[in-house]
Formats: sequence, structure tokens, C-alpha cells
Amino acid sequence: MRLRPFCGITLLLLGCHSGGGNAPSAAAPDSAVREADVRRELGVLADDSMEGRATASAGSLRAARFIGAEFAQFGLTAAGDSGYLQRVPLGRAGGRGRLTVLRLLDSLNQRVPSETSRVFGYNVVGLVKGSDPALTDQVVLVDAHYDHLGIGAPVNGDSIYNGADDDGSGTVAVLEIARALARGPAPRRTIVFVTTTGEEVGLLGTRWYLNHPARPLEKMVANLEIEMIGRPDSLAGGVGKAWLTGYDRSSMGPSFHAAGLPIVADPRPDQEFFQRSDNIAYAERGIPAHTLSSFNLHGDYHQPSDDISRIDFGHMTAVIQAGVEAVRLLANGPAPKWNPGGQPTQQH
Repeated sequence: MRLRPFCGITLLLLGCHSGGGNAPSAAAPDSAVREADVRRELGVLADDSMEGRATASAGSLRAARFIGAEFAQFGLTAAGDSGYLQRVPLGRAGGRGRLTVLRLLDSLNQRVPSETSRVFGYNVVGLVKGSDPALTDQVVLVDAHYDHLGIGAPVNGDSIYNGADDDGSGTVAVLEIARALARGPAPRRTIVFVTTTGEEVGLLGTRWYLNHPARPLEKMVANLEIEMIGRPDSLAGGVGKAWLTGYDRSSMGPSFHAAGLPIVADPRPDQEFFQRSDNIAYAERGIPAHTLSSFNLHGDYHQPSDDISRIDFGHMTAVIQAGVEAVRLLANGPAPKWNPGGQPTQQH
């Protein structure tokens, strides 16, 4: 999650390239989320060897390859331009300045200032194809950003910003929801699972994906992002409970409530979390898009102390299980709709 207030990054030459239905199917017995899997995956992503997963870093690429290997193990269809990886061409002014998105995938053929170095970030994209002939072309996008702040100023001798909660926890949720939905029963709509790079520096991976989607944006009926679910939030009800940003903006939140899911409205609307993560880029395109979280404003946010030792794995596992059922509902039930005045206008 990015620092408040929302501040997009300048994009260099950014290029382009309803259904309703029945109640969701009952979950398969093997779709239960296991805490052991949650621990293993977060243990890898938040390990010091990932070097804080800074965008376009060696550690970030290691993390992307790990996520892709997990998608492959679960049986997801690869939907990137290089297997599960989707290359995001970036430029860095002066070799050390702010990252910007380049227009062409083959950035070597793009004319950019001579002082701009060219690098790649990577999204990771896989999908589970919908089984209903009438709905299979409709898409539910489930995403989280896997990047964090990398190596920075040391605090109490620790200079690696591991980002266990932000957003290693959400990335693991995407993995485990993908595992559960790939095991069946098959969803009616197609579900695209994306873990993005560059959220912390201006939604770079998401803005590239918007122009290079695995399935057409006009077919996307919903987006659920997961961000910072590693610790319980007393204002949401404590252990096992989560909140949804922009709850009153669309029918998505109330549909979760009606299904009995432990997901409530964002208890801190003054923090403007709806506008502060990747979901806002989809919402501005007209897609009902919200973020699932349990961030309690803990003091380890964007600090080296956001590491695995601070994670409540029982809580995190329970929230991911709720996420499985939420995505199943989005994939099989009525498509969410904006409430009057709920859709944001495009700002970025």
C-alpha cells in the first residue's frame, strides 16, 4: 500500500495496446486454506534473500519466478508474455532516479533520453478458465502487489524492508485463492490472477496490465485486490475478520455480507484506502473494484520491522479462506454493480 496521499507517478509514453446467475457452488473439500501453506509462501516472499522485492531488482525477479512456479504447480494457465511473467518495460532517469513506464515492450527500440536506463519489472499472470459457456468470457480479476521498498536506511541495524504484511500477505492470498479455485469446482466465469510490480512507486505494473490485459478489460466484471491482511484489526471485529474499501460504492460488499462472509465496511474511510492501491486504477475504468484488508495502522508499516515475526498466521489464514469464498461468489453469482455515485472519475 502506498503512502497517503495518493500520488501517481509520471508515465513516459504510456501505450495502449452482465451476467447474473445462480448461487455459488459449494466449496470442494480440498479448497480449505492450510496455515502450513500460508507460512511457507510468506516465509519465502518475506525472506531476506528477496532483498525487499524492490521494483526491477534481482530480488523482485526471484519473487516473481517463485510466484510463477506456484501458479504452475496449481495448474493455472500461463497468461503472461513470457510464460507466467509479463514484462513491464521501465526507464530510470539518470540511472538512479524515479522509475517510469515505457511505451514499447521492446524498449530497446524506443527513443528515450540518453540518460535514461532501461530495465524490466515483472507482473505474474495466470488464469482459471470459466466453465459456463454463457459466462466464460466474463472475467474476475484477483490481484495483489508483490513489490515492496527493497533495501534502505537501516533501522535498529536492519536495512531490508521485507514487506511481510505489505504486501507479502496479499500476495500469498492470491496464491492460495488460486490454488483453491484451480482445484474446483470450476468457476463459471474466468478468473485472472495477477501479482503486480511497482505499486509502491505509482501502480506501474497495474498501469501496464491495464493496457496489456490477459483478457479484454471490457469483459472484466469485478476486481478484488488483497492488501495487508497479516494482522487482525479490532475495528473490523478482530481475528478472522476483514474489511472492504469503498464498501458502499457498489453491490460487492453487501453481497459478501448477504453470503455470511466475515467482511465488513472499511472502518477508517478518512484514510481513503479505496484510492490508495491498485484497485483504484480499475475502478476509474468503470470496473467494480475494491480492496480486501485488515490493516490496523500498525507502526511497522513501511519499516524494516514489517517482517514475518509480526504476522498472525491464524488470522491471515482465516481471512484468505474468506477471500476464497468471496472470489467464488464473484465468479459464480451476479456480477457486482456500482451504486449511484459510487464509481470514481478517472484522475490519473
